[in-house]
Amino acid sequence: MKFAFLKPLLEIAVVLLLVLGALRWVTSLFSKRTHVYQVTAARQMRLLFWPLLALGAGLSVVPAVAMGGPEASTFEWVLTAGFVLFTLALSGPALLLHVRYWTLNEGTVLVFQPAENRLEVYEAEQRVAFERRDLVKVERVTCRARRTFWVKYDYLRLHLQDGRVVVLTSLLADLEPVAVFLRNLPSDNQQKTWCWV
Repeated sequence: MKFAFLKPLLEIAVVLLLVLGALRWVTSLFSKRTHVYQVTAARQMRLLFWPLLALGAGLSVVPAVAMGGPEASTFEWVLTAGFVLFTLALSGPALLLHVRYWTLNEGTVLVFQPAENRLEVYEAEQRVAFERRDLVKVERVTCRARRTFWVKYDYLRLHLQDGRVVVLTSLLADLEPVAVFLRNLPSDNQQKTWCWV
């Protein structure tokens, strides 16, 4: 077979994934809950898993048709192009949102401890100076399209008295506890089909 080496590679990848998952679970039992949130590879993979899987499934058809035989029919190429476009339509918006959120919050660190009434934002290792009384409005935007790959992408905009706007995206952390923490402030809750900032 042409691709006989793929089976052992897939088996190794599955075993490695299971071992790493088990190690992460064991270490989470003994670790202290963090109150510092930033863009991490684990958080990115949690958001990108299904879009990347769909994109991989769509793109995997192209080599199969190209290597399938001496001549692939026009009908096969049309079906392949349709499948690739379908998977791009499913995963493309989530990938675009991910890149946009990453450019916004790549250098952002959120320190959030509701028990101690502490909410701090650092951008490029510099603290964004504001107190809770400096917040004029909290804008929360969530996704209305519930059965899409980009449903977990949402954001908060903190409008300050001096005109600055601090944007916190779901790439940093789950924003629901932060929104609950700021519930007594004037807020604007919106639902959009696609949460582009």
